[in-house]
Amino acid sequence: MHDSGVSALETRLDRLDWTDIGSRLDAEGHAVLPGLLDAELARSLARQADAPHARRVSLASGGLGRGDLYCFDAGMPAPLEQWRAALYRRLVVHANRWNELLDVHARYPDELEDFLQRNRDAGQARAQSHLSRLGVEDYVALHQRNEGLLVFPMQVVALLSKPGSDFQGGEFVMTEQRPRMQSRPLVAPLGFGDVAIIATAERPFHGSKGFYRVNLKHAVSRVRKGLRIGLELVFHDAP
Repeated sequence: MHDSGVSALETRLDRLDWTDIGSRLDAEGHAVLPGLLDAELARSLARQADAPHARRVSLASGGLGRGDLYCFDAGMPAPLEQWRAALYRRLVVHANRWNELLDVHARYPDELEDFLQRNRDAGQARAQSHLSRLGVEDYVALHQRNEGLLVFPMQVVALLSKPGSDFQGGEFVMTEQRPRMQSRPLVAPLGFGDVAIIATAERPFHGSKGFYRVNLKHAVSRVRKGLRIGLELVFHDAP
């Protein structure tokens, strides 16, 4: 992912209707951005799993499913980090609005680096962004990335393989738990190069008596054929 790729992504991000994206996040807790990554960029990101700085972690070792994650402990490749910062700048206004709706007094700073410095000051320094590589029978169990006192309420996922061609199965799924109600299943139908913004854990929901918290978890269903490669960008670090 070269600087030109970052510039192209910045241009695409500028063209998006962020008011509409915010409305979709409010209504459903996620918003799919179709084809945000072109084929060349998606393939180049997928190859980052083989980079020497990517640490392989078995999902089974943490009870999180089956397959492998490739974590960027020493920092993500610079262009990918720049893209994460660009997304943060566009999402922070919606994150602060969510806090306001939930009567949370804390506000997120305008720039990602300032927020990450707050993370470090709070003892949160373990990077969480990663690639996932799932083969036949692999899956990611329902989970959240909400460890620590400082949690950004949104994160980003992307699909770097072609459904139906590179793999079958492996749908991106979510569950939403509302107080005193059954969990609500959600499926985000991601295509090759699609990006989705999702709630990290809690989000505001407007009910008959005002706003209250609903809780969201996400997962990837079992891959039935081929190899599925995905990307997950998290804006906060873990303890």
